[in-house]
Amino acid sequence: MTAHPLDPLSADEFRAAAAVLRRDRGVGDGWRFAGIELREPAKDVVRSWVPGTVVPREARVTCFDRASNSAYKAVVSLTDDAVLEWTPVPGEQPNMTVDEWHEAHETLIRDERVLASLAGRGITDPELVLIDTWAYGHSLIPQQFAGRRVGWTDVWVRETPNGNPYAHPVNGLHHVVDLNTMELLDIEDTFRVEAPTGAMGEYVPSLVPGLVERTDVKPFELTQPEGVSLSMEGNELRWLDWSMRIGFNHREGLVLHRVSIDGRSVAHRMSFAEMVVPYRDPSTDHYRRTAFDIGEWGLGFMTTSLELGCDCLGEITYLDAVLHDSHGEPYTITNAVCIHEEDDGVLWKHVDEHAGAEVRRSRRLVVSFHATVANYEYLTYWRFYPDGQIECEVRATGIMVTSAFEGTPPEHGTVVDDHTYAPAHQHFIVARLDLEVDTPDNTVVQSHTEVPPIGPDNPYGMALTPRKQPITTEGGFDLDWASQRGFSVTSASRRNAWGAPTSYKLVPTAAIPALAGPESPLMQRAGVVAHPVWVSPFDPEERWPSGEFCNQSSRDAGLPEWTRAGRSVEATDVVLWHVFGLHHVPRVEDWPVMPVDVVRFELKPTGFFDRNPTLAMPPSASGKPHCH
Repeated sequence: MTAHPLDPLSADEFRAAAAVLRRDRGVGDGWRFAGIELREPAKDVVRSWVPGTVVPREARVTCFDRASNSAYKAVVSLTDDAVLEWTPVPGEQPNMTVDEWHEAHETLIRDERVLASLAGRGITDPELVLIDTWAYGHSLIPQQFAGRRVGWTDVWVRETPNGNPYAHPVNGLHHVVDLNTMELLDIEDTFRVEAPTGAMGEYVPSLVPGLVERTDVKPFELTQPEGVSLSMEGNELRWLDWSMRIGFNHREGLVLHRVSIDGRSVAHRMSFAEMVVPYRDPSTDHYRRTAFDIGEWGLGFMTTSLELGCDCLGEITYLDAVLHDSHGEPYTITNAVCIHEEDDGVLWKHVDEHAGAEVRRSRRLVVSFHATVANYEYLTYWRFYPDGQIECEVRATGIMVTSAFEGTPPEHGTVVDDHTYAPAHQHFIVARLDLEVDTPDNTVVQSHTEVPPIGPDNPYGMALTPRKQPITTEGGFDLDWASQRGFSVTSASRRNAWGAPTSYKLVPTAAIPALAGPESPLMQRAGVVAHPVWVSPFDPEERWPSGEFCNQSSRDAGLPEWTRAGRSVEATDVVLWHVFGLHHVPRVEDWPVMPVDVVRFELKPTGFFDRNPTLAMPPSASGKPHCH
């Protein structure tokens, strides 16, 4: 079967991309492959593609030479077995790799100086120790190590072999490591805190003292005896009137391509493009703790396999994902993406005194994946509804970072256990929404509601007047609760039956403020978090809102920089960016493992259809035309 132009790279294609660079550019054993992914063809090529058409396959590659600490970007033709582009990127550090994380732990835990520092704190079994490496921001790298590829580490220790390491922080002990040479550069042994004797940070039932598991929870099962309403052909997914293609790469993880309903385009591409997690505690253990989970690590690399009955419930269709390690060797994440239907309660209902009750139940298509980023878990769900609505939900769970303390509790967090606190922090998620509402020529329209003054035309002060204004120039924009400001992506050339442009509206429900000044490293490196909405013209190279190289970055080279150009975004190919997330002031109930904290946004058809598109939905399976 001929590959679709948007099909993710196969295992053979990963090997081929690496092999071409080894042969033609001398990428040898001392190098690492930080990222290999499909270079997606131009949009017009994708739109016009028909089965059987062969489209050249190309790979984007980021790699680096450990010996010279130099990074390169490449484009490799998989069709022609050739290097098309080879670009040095001096002064930049590619994303961290999973191999580096493991190698840093394995190297440091064997170092006699590290073992001595642990022994000085009464820790004598290195098998129970977890050394967790974090990436640096440029301004916080010790001056003597500037210009090197470095990481800093936390140290955690398990009480038992299967115990929770994050329950036992080794406060005041951190290492600085050169990730190219795996050389220990410094041991920061700055202070010590007596380990709390009354803390209980275990969550595995067999390790929780005195826990008796409930016996009154009965099984809950979902069945569809006549089969599911969805179908998969390769990476193409169809459900009711919806169709889309499922993509996956190392950085974004799940990508949704060519999303359409009833044969009409809604989006060319949707994904998460960045996730910034700043900890807002200036103490020694936490002052440099800001993670770019996508730009520094990659959600794809962090994706875990899903299990029926645990992560997904019902009649499930799974997709595997193929990625690569830092040597360019492919590996498979089994069941990386879960696809299934869910009941969604009542879709619409009306009770008429003559006709009786008319009720239709809703259901939704769910496409999900889960990523484990060290102590945190991010569970992402894209949901599609019969009425054309799209919902994106993120459930954050896992284990909070904690520190022990003596005396007065620190003011930058919450006490969650005996002499143990969890620092306040934030999670900013940036969704890149490359919408294509009916046509490629779109305009983002800002709407708000005005209250006219009391007068002859509004004698009782009850009037509301909706207003709309097209956004003509790119930039960042804020929400406004008082006027119910909103943003819709509209077609510049298609109108509905009643004369209005067809459109989809962004419905934010979890926008959070940055609460940081422009001089802070957070705003210097991730200025995108200053606004919950951004609009930019489409550019295939403008994919990463905080820049392509976030690792050890000093400045945001993404949206704040691009939009300085003041380009037109009227009646053209536009990208809508939405920044949303969690303002997490920890709760005691979040410890020792956190119940999911849920954030979401919606994309709602607004004049996209001529009326309610779900009138043809059948009644429930009972066969009753009316429900009473």
